[in-house]
Amino acid sequence: MAIERDQAWAETTLLIEEVREAGLAIGLPFVAAQGDIADPEPMRDADGRPYAETHFQWLDPSDQYWHNRRLALHAPFLQVARVMAEPCFYAEGRLGTWRTSALLESIDCRQVTATTGIAAAIIAPVHLPRAIVGAVVWAGREGDAIEQKFAKHAVRLQGLALKLVASHAEASSRLRAASGPMVLTRREVQCLRWAAAGKTDGEIGIILSLSTSTVRFHLRNAGGKLGSTGRAQAIQIAAGLGFVSAR
Repeated sequence: MAIERDQAWAETTLLIEEVREAGLAIGLPFVAAQGDIADPEPMRDADGRPYAETHFQWLDPSDQYWHNRRLALHAPFLQVARVMAEPCFYAEGRLGTWRTSALLESIDCRQVTATTGIAAAIIAPVHLPRAIVGAVVWAGREGDAIEQKFAKHAVRLQGLALKLVASHAEASSRLRAASGPMVLTRREVQCLRWAAAGKTDGEIGIILSLSTSTVRFHLRNAGGKLGSTGRAQAIQIAAGLGFVSAR
């Protein structure tokens, strides 16, 4: 296990360098990466040092944005990562991607350039199983030809972001293994789906013609297989693994 962890860290270090070099090559030299936007702590290396200090540079060297624990709550580019699973670009106060998206139109980016100095950026959201959402942003001070850069490089950048966030999640043990087999029974999935819909154990029992104790039995079993510590986390993990629909 320790050897595998060391290998994952080594792979992550190489990917960090590749992400940085990719930005320099296309004129978007300022990079920010976050392995899990739900975590207020910055993305760190094996020694606990933030990559924002050791590898990446930002437009304002004095802006230690990674210390802002509220950043993920209001930063427009991280809002993009919450609602999109595909690369997007920013230019002239607006967001875009390869298709029309009402989700992007709802995110207010009008003050990004004025407050950060970013004239153009490519944002690559990463959604991993077990409800991990990360993102990599490549940014620049010049806004010229960003749509052409996006069309040419977005697919590669998205792939790099996915590899980096997944590798870092593996190295830092965020992709922790479940305590049991990742195979749920039909009844376990049914109970989870109704629990996700807000039904109580008693209500689920009535819907599925089961006793309340049997419903609880199935939910406990499902939670154990998913490696959860409670009902809410079991539903969250099940949704991230595709057992429970977001609808």
